[in-house]
Order: sequence, then structure tokens, then C-alpha cells
Amino acid sequence: MLSRRTITVVIVVVAVASLFVWRYATPTPFRLLVTRRPASPPGTDEADVMAVAEQRCVFLVVIEDEENWLQGSKGLGEPVDISATSAEKMASVTVYPQSIEAGRIADVTVVPSQASINETLHITITGARHGLVQTEKVAIKVIPGEDTLGFYAAKTRDKFISWLAENHSELGITNGTKWTGTIVNPRILVVMHYIFFSDEWEIYLTWHVMIPPHDWARMYLRRRFAELRPSYAFEISSVSAQSEPYAIAVPDWA
Repeated sequence: MLSRRTITVVIVVVAVASLFVWRYATPTPFRLLVTRRPASPPGTDEADVMAVAEQRCVFLVVIEDEENWLQGSKGLGEPVDISATSAEKMASVTVYPQSIEAGRIADVTVVPSQASINETLHITITGARHGLVQTEKVAIKVIPGEDTLGFYAAKTRDKFISWLAENHSELGITNGTKWTGTIVNPRILVVMHYIFFSDEWEIYLTWHVMIPPHDWARMYLRRRFAELRPSYAFEISSVSAQSEPYAIAVPDWA
């Protein structure tokens, strides 16, 4: 007959083995984190995401694996599939890339339709991996308006780009870089807000609607799919005076 000590050892071994089998067979939990672009400037309501019909509203999505999960556990370090839907069906919603791993970023782009004006859109962003699903919800208030800033924004952007091409060629931004623009923060007055996207970069542009010498413009530069916030910032102290851009510190809110 087996001794009591032997039985105890067998039970412990079986328990430990079962624990390891469970940990390695159970999918690794992950967190889904969503932020808006641009961030809410100081003095505005962080909870309110405002948009104009047919303009882009962009959210950044990252994932984090749960800490202290056993190395080699199922799914640990593997990509998470990202998707997004609009409950009201009054916006086009796209996700790129549709699968990300820790350290990478997905763009969720929402373009409200004209039918959504004066409505609140409810967007559900979903991450899924090995049967585990996490969701985050965001709301967008669609207000009346149209993009009347694009022409001036592009002219101001090009002032920065010409200077960057000459002084920061390592960024790979040239006068030939293609950009897609959209108005953001549409209810903020005095300081205008606009964003441009290339395949690699995001330019967040703000400018002060004042007479010289207070007609400054600022550009915040973020590398898409790799950074959650800008890593470069530049300023033109007076656009009408054709001041040359210069580097500034990236503010905490940008």
C-alpha cells in the first residue's frame, strides 16, 4: 500500500501539473486601450468628442497582455484582432491595421454621414484573441458644419513641410508627401484645429486667428501606428510675417 506521504506527494504533483496545464491552455488575458486623436486641448470637456459630418474622427487602439502571465501561455505576445462598429449605422467605420500586437497601434476612423447631424454616434471597438473578447465604447456628437479651413490649413502645413524637408530630412517628409486632411475640435474658437495624415505621419496643426504679430501656427508631428502622441513640435511665431519655423517642446496635452 502507498504510504500517506507518497499519496500527499502524488496529490501535490497532480495539482501542480494541472495548474500548469490550465495556465498554458487558457488564453492570455489582455487589455484594450483606446484614446482619441487629437487629445482634448486644455479647457475643453474631455468626455466630448465633437465631429462634423463627412470629416474624420480618429481613435488609437493599443493592447496590453496581462502582467505576470506564464511565458509560453496560449496567445501571450500574439496579435489581437481589432474591429469596430457604429450602433446607429450612420457612419463609415474603418480599422487599420486589423490585427495588432503589444507595442503597435491601430487607427479606428469614423466618418459620420450627413444623416448623423445633431445625433450622437456610439462606436464599439472590439479586440479578440483565442476566444477572449474585450470592448471599449466611445461616443461622438455630430454637429452642423462643414470644412472651411482646409485651404488655409494646407497652405500653413506646407510652410512647415518646406522647412522640414530642408532641415529635418531624416524624417522623410518632403514637398511631395501626400496628405489627407480633416477638421477636428470644430467648436473651439480663436485657435483653429486641423489634422493631416500621410501613410507614415500625422500632422496636428493649430493656428491663432489674430492679427500680427500674434498669428502663430504650431505643428505637432506623430508617427502613425507607432506613437500615441506627437514626438516633435514646431512653431511659426507669425504666419503673415513669414517667420521661419523652429522646434518647441511637445505639450503634455498634445
